[in-house]
Amino acid sequence: MKTYLIISLVTSLLFFLTNSSCSDKDVALDPCAKKQMQLNQLRKDIQDLAETAICNHNTECRYIAFGSKPCGGPWNYLIYSTSIDTLALKKRVLEFNKLETSYNIDCAAISDCMMVMPPTRLDCKDNSCIPI
Repeated sequence: MKTYLIISLVTSLLFFLTNSSCSDKDVALDPCAKKQMQLNQLRKDIQDLAETAICNHNTECRYIAFGSKPCGGPWNYLIYSTSIDTLALKKRVLEFNKLETSYNIDCAAISDCMMVMPPTRLDCKDNSCIPI
């Protein structure tokens, strides 16, 4: 009788563990994974736009705080020139920063709390804006 009880418990436990394991479908529905995918795509779009910027004597080099660390402050500063649609870039960066702040809170994200300082000066070299 004791052996039957142990076998029943082990069988029940194994049945429970196999039926409650995570599947690919569960991961696809995870809100944090969805936000991370959105962030990755938006980050790529923003960086692609910024990389199309060229600098010359008719444009100005600028930077914008990019990303949102869980401890506060940006992850880095995105450098671009005024040769692109700067309003569209700023709008996308603001959207990205808000989404990442939401992700940090909702998904209990962690990071280092190191402050990232903005560039002190920007220069144009070989048609690209660079920090000095």
